[in-house]
Amino acid sequence: MSADPVALTRALVQCPSVTPEEGGALAALEAVLRPAGFAVERVTFSEPGTPDVENLYARIGTGAPYLLFAGHTDVVPPGDHQQWSHGPFAGEIADGQLYGRGTVDMKGGIACFLAAALDHLAANGGTPRGSIGFLITGDEEGPSVNGTVKLLEWAHGRGERFDHCIVGEPSNPQALGDMIKIGRRGSLSAIVTVEGRQGHVAYPDRAANPIPVLVDILGRLTAKPLDAGNAHFQPSNLEITSVDVGNAATNVIPQKAVGRFNIRFNDEHTLDELKSWIESVVAACAKPGIVPSVTYARGNSQSFITRPGSFVDMVAATIADVTGRRPELSTSGGTSDARFIKDYCPVIEFGLVGQTMHAVDERVPVADLVALTAIYRRIIERYFGG
Repeated sequence: MSADPVALTRALVQCPSVTPEEGGALAALEAVLRPAGFAVERVTFSEPGTPDVENLYARIGTGAPYLLFAGHTDVVPPGDHQQWSHGPFAGEIADGQLYGRGTVDMKGGIACFLAAALDHLAANGGTPRGSIGFLITGDEEGPSVNGTVKLLEWAHGRGERFDHCIVGEPSNPQALGDMIKIGRRGSLSAIVTVEGRQGHVAYPDRAANPIPVLVDILGRLTAKPLDAGNAHFQPSNLEITSVDVGNAATNVIPQKAVGRFNIRFNDEHTLDELKSWIESVVAACAKPGIVPSVTYARGNSQSFITRPGSFVDMVAATIADVTGRRPELSTSGGTSDARFIKDYCPVIEFGLVGQTMHAVDERVPVADLVALTAIYRRIIERYFGG
């Protein structure tokens, strides 16, 4: 396979790697990386109650600095294939657009960085001045249990140390060069369960209605804004996502009420501080015969930021050189695997335009694949002092 980002993207899209299936995508990467001189390892992680996930780690070079590229080859299900203009795993090109599940999120980003790395190596005798690596998971779109978080632990245990990382998630809202993600808000998902006592609505003294207590808890939690945001982060927000009592009857006081909510929070808060606040509110709302409690979903994450400095400035300037756009430095959006990588090295996210990700007819302009490869190629050159 040549260092052609379009051909590489097509080859990856043609692998039906719906989470947690490898689908041939990691094998396709290995087939390109190994002949180029990368040491490649494919590692499978397991945990009870979750599917086994295969991951890939590749490195060329032994010295510093070490530039790591991280991403995922797993994709969300395509849905009804009949709704697609072109087969979701066909990798067809029409009117200058490459169609297929994962073209944007994020097989295209992986292909572009791979093409850029191969071009750089070909122009520099086959070896970098430092080290270039790929950390690729098959679990980003799933529970994120047997993917990046464990692959990082595995690599760190082997003595691997990264200086900087670029995650190739589709970071741009409208056009290539719009935005670099330099951080993300944290995420805390909680479940409040209020246990009461079931009874007839005509005899409330014989029952203990959990609903008013749950309403009181949720009301207190949403009574005022968490903060006003700051220079790098938008305001934190708490959103109630579900209220359930499982009661279809109009003459029965239910035994239990459950409320679910999520907080997306900036760096003015921590997980521990927010949990302490939630628990104090829940405890304050308890009443005789009515017991509220709170549990937390798996996968909650802290906020983080890679503050502007020499690395961020270099990437931003390179993007501007190629696209003519000075990218916004943003912490908007949901979570990504950068939330795990930030514990090992400074990390940013920059990839394709995300308008069609997870949608029917997900697609990317061929011109954007070429341009993103040029951006990554210049970043690699400048990173190693070119």
